[in-house]
Amino acid sequence: MSTLRRSPAPPTDLNLDQLRSFRDVIALGSFSAAAERAELSQPAISLKVRALERHLGVTLIERVGRRAMPTAAGAELLTHAARIEAEVEAACAAMARHATGTLGRVRLGTGATACIFVLPPLLRELRRRLPGLDISVTTGDALDVTKAVEDSSIDIGLVTLPASGRALEVTPVLDDPFLVIAPPKTQLPARVTPAMLAALPVLLPGGNTRRLVEGWFAASGVSLRPVMQLASVEAIKELVAAGLGCAVLPGMALRRDGGARSAATRSLVIRPLSPRLQRTLAVVVRRDRPLHRGLRETLQALKGLAKTP
Repeated sequence: MSTLRRSPAPPTDLNLDQLRSFRDVIALGSFSAAAERAELSQPAISLKVRALERHLGVTLIERVGRRAMPTAAGAELLTHAARIEAEVEAACAAMARHATGTLGRVRLGTGATACIFVLPPLLRELRRRLPGLDISVTTGDALDVTKAVEDSSIDIGLVTLPASGRALEVTPVLDDPFLVIAPPKTQLPARVTPAMLAALPVLLPGGNTRRLVEGWFAASGVSLRPVMQLASVEAIKELVAAGLGCAVLPGMALRRDGGARSAATRSLVIRPLSPRLQRTLAVVVRRDRPLHRGLRETLQALKGLAKTP
């Protein structure tokens, strides 16, 4: 009598260290870069990936030119890897909260301007209500922060739209109109047009803010030749106050109650733009991110910015 042969059961256990090494190789494009990140030798990283491939019975990485790329199997594993690591991290954090009585850790990413002018009161209120909450904040441009959320290296992002990702929930929370600032006693009309501003010396901020401002001039057919570009909004405000030119900046950086400022910057001339220019800030989080209480409270506070007058 013949007997049926059962095919081997697929592996159900994964080595998280090997999985992390695999993700690093793909994210950084090479075994050597992944080894540098992990502070290991390149052969050690290669051994971890080969052990994972043997365990799963598939090839996960192939070389395309000089870059390490995922195979079809590797690409599919990547879609699961972030969720696996996030769930493990959430489980460990939950156990740590039981052990220490804390509310957990929240990693928040945003742009420099929002970090200076939006987050302080929000974080102060969170700390008042939840003194056991551990929050870390990193700054970067919108693309980098969004990618970090997607990769689960940070938990929540507060970024300028557009922001997208198949795994992301994107919630617009704050419209931020741009304003023009000029040295004290500068004579400006009630609303400032691109043509008016282009006739004056203009200082430009960097990054995505510069692209938005240059787009505003270009949409009106006005060519702008800035006299200076600076990455720091606060430095621009001080230079404008010193009479070196005008600037177009996000309105959140110019609120009258926006914190300590020099006497010179308090006397800046501030006007709206015509046509209107604004950016929208949004909260981004992975849809599959497990929400412990601290993360849930932080997310709720950020979404509450939509109600800010």
